[in-house]
Amino acid sequence: MFSSIIDVFNFIREDGLTSAQKAEATSLLDVILSFDFIFNMHLMKTILRVTNKLSISLQRKDQDIINSIKQVEIFKKRLQLMRDNGWKNLLEEVSLFCSNHGIEVTCMNDMHVLRRRSKRKASEITNLHHYQVDLFYNIIDMQLQELNDRFIEAITELLLCMESLNPSNLFFAFDKVKLVKLARFYPLNFSLVDLLKLDNKLDNYIFDIRSSDDFAHLKGIGNLAKKMVEINRYIIYPLAYLLIKLVLTLPVATAIVERAFLVMNIVKTQLDIRWVISG
Repeated sequence: MFSSIIDVFNFIREDGLTSAQKAEATSLLDVILSFDFIFNMHLMKTILRVTNKLSISLQRKDQDIINSIKQVEIFKKRLQLMRDNGWKNLLEEVSLFCSNHGIEVTCMNDMHVLRRRSKRKASEITNLHHYQVDLFYNIIDMQLQELNDRFIEAITELLLCMESLNPSNLFFAFDKVKLVKLARFYPLNFSLVDLLKLDNKLDNYIFDIRSSDDFAHLKGIGNLAKKMVEINRYIIYPLAYLLIKLVLTLPVATAIVERAFLVMNIVKTQLDIRWVISG
């Protein structure tokens, strides 16, 4: 693919219809046939190869919160592993690609000179510092920080606890411990006595609704709330119903979920911007 692109630009440079086309092709070839361009392309490919599955997962409409949070944690670990051990492999991959396509490999020990800037105005850093620290480390750190800021521990725990109310697959995600923990996120609504009552009542609650055909095919917490009202289960299990209402109606919970599931769009956009600036 790369060789074909170069052939096209060479053709335009030699046989373009106008001098402007020839000049533009020449300028683009100068950029593309550079170590800097090849490095940035391989860096983007390496990172986006890791992020793509997470991005797709977080944008699914039938989002599974538990699996999504787990995917985020896996992604963060893979990014950290890449930061700790991936530099050598990336540099070797870029150098091999350049050698195979007749592109000069930049010496990492030389002083770094920005494109279109004279050596007299060169920055006082080596190429190694520029490519490893300013680009490789910095871009990975940016993504890790973005994820840490948006998936802070409290938010992650809240999302995982909320999933325990999901009625799908006969309440497969039900977890009494997580639901009691979820209630603790609402101290103004659940007193210590209420928490004890909730802990005692949840066993009856889950046994009852799993045994009832009325709840067998529900999808979504909103439908669970409607069904509890329709057949008066909200009267029998007032604390469980209160917890469901709080999850559905508290604006901050909705904002947290929406912001969390948009994180990959933000990360990918900032990565694109970072690459443009660095180029």
